Amino acid sequence: MSDDTFDRDRRQGPSRRRFLQGSATAAGAIAIGAGNWVLPAKWAHAQGPIKIGIATDITGPIGYAGNADWNTAQLVVKQINDAGGIAGRPVELYLEDTASNETVAVGNVRKLIQQNQVDVVLGGITSSMRQAIKDPIVRRGRTLYIYPQLYEGQECTQYLFNTGPTPAQQCDRLIPWLIEKGNKRFAMPSANYVWPNLLNKYARKVIEANGGEVVFEEYYPLDQIEYSATVSKIINEKVDCVFNTVIPPGVGPFFKQLYEAGFQKNGGRLCCVYYDENLLNVNKAEEMEGLASCLDFFQDIEDPFSQQILADYKAMFPDTPYQFTAGSAATGTWRGLKLYEQAVIATNGDVSRDAVNEAMQTAKIEQGPGGGAEMVPGKWHCKMNMYIAVAHNGQYDVVEKYDMVDPKEC
Repeated sequence: MSDDTFDRDRRQGPSRRRFLQGSATAAGAIAIGAGNWVLPAKWAHAQGPIKIGIATDITGPIGYAGNADWNTAQLVVKQINDAGGIAGRPVELYLEDTASNETVAVGNVRKLIQQNQVDVVLGGITSSMRQAIKDPIVRRGRTLYIYPQLYEGQECTQYLFNTGPTPAQQCDRLIPWLIEKGNKRFAMPSANYVWPNLLNKYARKVIEANGGEVVFEEYYPLDQIEYSATVSKIINEKVDCVFNTVIPPGVGPFFKQLYEAGFQKNGGRLCCVYYDENLLNVNKAEEMEGLASCLDFFQDIEDPFSQQILADYKAMFPDTPYQFTAGSAATGTWRGLKLYEQAVIATNGDVSRDAVNEAMQTAKIEQGPGGGAEMVPGKWHCKMNMYIAVAHNGQYDVVEKYDMVDPKEC
């Protein structure tokens, strides 16, 4: 996801070779690939290392999200190793760039499975990426897979755990709140791929069940940047709330055109459930004013543990342009790694797929970004706290919190 307001480095990301070298230096005792990490003396008598593979978009149009996830993985694994590893075993971290390209991703993920022989793979941002890489991981590779991103739901695959929010966790709280605020006429402008289609299907049911109305639902090519006809329809049909699933590069021009048409000035409300702090700077602050989002974490949360995660992230990566946010899946990455840690602790260090799979069913963490989390046994998803936040002067203000919301999946 990119926009012309991002500079060249943020659009393209660092080259893979340069990025790996920089990451290896920053991470210290974290392996980036086979053969370039020497086991520290304190692990000399430990059982072999636990190998975790990260498959995410370091390059490509949504590289900003993948880089945030990779930074998060390095932070979590460094803290785990500094605290003595998992069940007395050190953790090695391996990265493969999925490059926002499913064909490239499949080949690179196979390296994690076949060459590095990792015990678990975590990653994937878009649903199309998850669908592309889950087969070489779960079925052909016979390896556990943790998918950290918010998504459209309906992923109920054995050995695949989802640690980001589902439509129920976002829409069941956000949409009634919007309607209570007087937003009853909804428009659904959307990018034409699986996530918007299925999310909108769920959101429409919640809108109608709460007395709202969907005025129109339309789908556009992912690279469309001209939305004058859509904006005119929103204004002419007196839409109260734009429930947006247009993505970059189109979302920046769309929001700008909507603002210039006077939508917000006339009382209209923007809503976008993937919008986090990484994306608030795509447009000018006034063009985003009042945008409502519902995520598992916002940087405005006052929870001390969440604030400590932010501080640790900034201390380890002081110059990174990639923020620790929920929409990028950094929170789902943190949560997934810590839930995996608890599962391996429960198996006394046994990382065989079936042993960890069984332990993951009841894995639970008391603290995390936005609060604790727990897997719902047999459902492949987890309960987590959810928050509604509203953009004001280019930042989010949290206005509502909901405790341990059920994913309602599988």
